[in-house]
Amino acid sequence: MTTRADVCVIAVAECFRGDGEIVANPIGTIPRIGGLLARRSFEPDLVMTDGEAMFTDAAGAIEAWNPYRTMFDVVWSGRRHVMMGGSQLDPMGNHNFAAIGDMKRPKSQLLGFRGAPGNTVNNVTSYWVPNHSPRVFVETVDVVTGVGYDRAAAAGPAATRFHALRRVVTNLCVLDFETPDHRMRLRSVHPGVAVEEVVAATGFALAVPADVPTTREPTEAEFVILAELDPKNTRGKEVPEPE
Repeated sequence: MTTRADVCVIAVAECFRGDGEIVANPIGTIPRIGGLLARRSFEPDLVMTDGEAMFTDAAGAIEAWNPYRTMFDVVWSGRRHVMMGGSQLDPMGNHNFAAIGDMKRPKSQLLGFRGAPGNTVNNVTSYWVPNHSPRVFVETVDVVTGVGYDRAAAAGPAATRFHALRRVVTNLCVLDFETPDHRMRLRSVHPGVAVEEVVAATGFALAVPADVPTTREPTEAEFVILAELDPKNTRGKEVPEPE
C-alpha cells in the first residue's frame, strides 16, 4: 500500500527531474531519499554529496573529493539544486529559519541564516515542509533568510542571475511559483487530500488552478528502489499516515 510518506518522496524526486549533471543537495530525511531515488531512476547524472567532503554515487560510494573551495565554486556558479527546510514561507517564496518574532528580541531562536541567502540567490532552490500549517505558510516572514522572487527582483541582476525557486513539497501537497507574478501556486494535492484542506492550512491566498491534479504515486520499480534506500522506513517516521 502506498503511504503518504511514499508520495512525499516521489514529489521530492520529481523536483530534480531534468536537472542533469548538477549537484543535488537535498537536506533532511525525505529530501535525501527523494534525491537518491531521482538519481537511481530518471536522473542518473545527478551529483550527490555525503554531506561532508565527498561526491558519492546513489549507493554512497565515493566518486570524488569535494573540499570546501570546490563546493563553493559549484555553489557560486549556479550548478546546484538545494532543498532546504523552512519555519516560515510567504507567498513570494521568502523563507525564514532564523527566528520567530522580532529578530532583536525573538520569541524563538532557530537555526540562524546559515547558507540560505547564498543558496537562494545562487542556486535552484526547493523546500520541504513536513507539517503544512498556517504557522509555516505566512503572509510575511518574521526574518528573511531565503530570498523570494520579489526581493530578488528588487535587488537587481546580481540576485536574479541564478535565482529560481522551483517547488515546495509538503505533507499535503506540492506548490510552485509558475504564475505570472511568481506568487505561490498549488501544483498538486497528495492522494486523499482535498484542495480545501490545503487552502485552510495556508495563511495566505494561494493561486489555485481550476483543475488541481493528484501527486503521482511510486511505480513498481520505484518501490523496489525505495525498499533498498530506506529499508527501515525512516520516511514514515517523518510523515506518519493521517488518522
